Amino acid sequence: MRAIYLILICFAAPVAALIAWSRGLRDSSRRERLADRFGRPQLSIRSPVLWVHAASMGEVQAGATLVGRMLADYPAHEIVLTTMTTTGAARVRSLFKERVTHCYLPYDLPFAVCGFLDRARPQLGLILETELWPNLLNECSRRKVPVVIASARISPRTAKRYRWLAGLFRGALREVVVAAQTETDAERFRSLGAKNIQVVGNIKFDIDIPDAGRNAGAKLREQFGNRFVWVAGSTHAGEEEAALVAHRKLPEQLRDALLILVPRHPQRFDEVRNLLDKSGLSFVTRSSGIAVSESVSVLLVDSMGELLNYYAAADVAFVGGSLVRVGGHNLLEPAALGKPTLCGPYLFNSQDIADQMIEVGAARRVGSSDDLAQALAELSISAELRTNIGKLGANLILANRGAVSRVMDAVASAIRSN
Repeated sequence: MRAIYLILICFAAPVAALIAWSRGLRDSSRRERLADRFGRPQLSIRSPVLWVHAASMGEVQAGATLVGRMLADYPAHEIVLTTMTTTGAARVRSLFKERVTHCYLPYDLPFAVCGFLDRARPQLGLILETELWPNLLNECSRRKVPVVIASARISPRTAKRYRWLAGLFRGALREVVVAAQTETDAERFRSLGAKNIQVVGNIKFDIDIPDAGRNAGAKLREQFGNRFVWVAGSTHAGEEEAALVAHRKLPEQLRDALLILVPRHPQRFDEVRNLLDKSGLSFVTRSSGIAVSESVSVLLVDSMGELLNYYAAADVAFVGGSLVRVGGHNLLEPAALGKPTLCGPYLFNSQDIADQMIEVGAARRVGSSDDLAQALAELSISAELRTNIGKLGANLILANRGAVSRVMDAVASAIRSN
């Protein structure tokens, strides 16, 4: 099995690098620091290192409070934060500036993994949610670098896929500390061979909305006036079309409503701009700097790292990746801002959170543009209604906080035992 995996990864890594390079011909960020992928990051390490891995933008955002705690609790250490995606890297820069050192996680090639660990020399590795790379875990085990999987979750489909590879990292996984979100997740990790498991909850509930975000939202709201404002955030292909159809179907009294479209990936900005050109709706883009006048029906946010600001400015939020089979994005961001939240039926990335929010009435599931338009119309009736629904989400978050502190206890224990 190990030989087969090595052969496959040796073929896959150059292909992935070639794809990244070719995409970089159109988008330079996609060929950014390609050497990182082969274990040659440009790191200048002067302090003991705590290494955190957050695969993409969603994990970076979810782990922001945890990383902030690590910076506060371990000021003598340097945080090296790795991502797999360029959008994740952009979010790291936006959130932490120079407070952490970013590089891309290497491909799971033995020489690349060793090169990364030689340069970073971490005292501990912390992986957010779930990303199990056999060679990386085994090399950490061999070097006696403790690894904590924080807010660990694993779907039935992913667990089944990992079981095919379990023989590759079963030994290393026995030494990993798994801080699982739920008992169900804990059982799935046990089935893969993990032994040191504790249920800590979901760190997403420890979301911390910075004052700067709330203040930026308040300033945006002043620009938008008394119009009904709704955000379609983190959208994917197919969802912008549904949002525009829903926006057109709003009742007569909402004809001056403003839709704020925030696509998930920057490489789709031009695509969505072209869609708006064909829609016939009056729109402006964030990058143009043109003011959102009363005649503007849609604002396209073609910039990164500002979604929270627009959630804060809105009356209602629709969270994307859920009307299409992506699995949904973070419903807790608008909930933490006290906003009624709408989502589609595909929520398997955070099913537990989605179910809780829907059960308490903080979120509502919509299955089509017609459903979306109807939900928006109903929520537009009363500011008091929206406030009361928003409080349900805020109370749910408050009741489930504490996972970050429990993960930090696991981190401290792992460092002490090393």
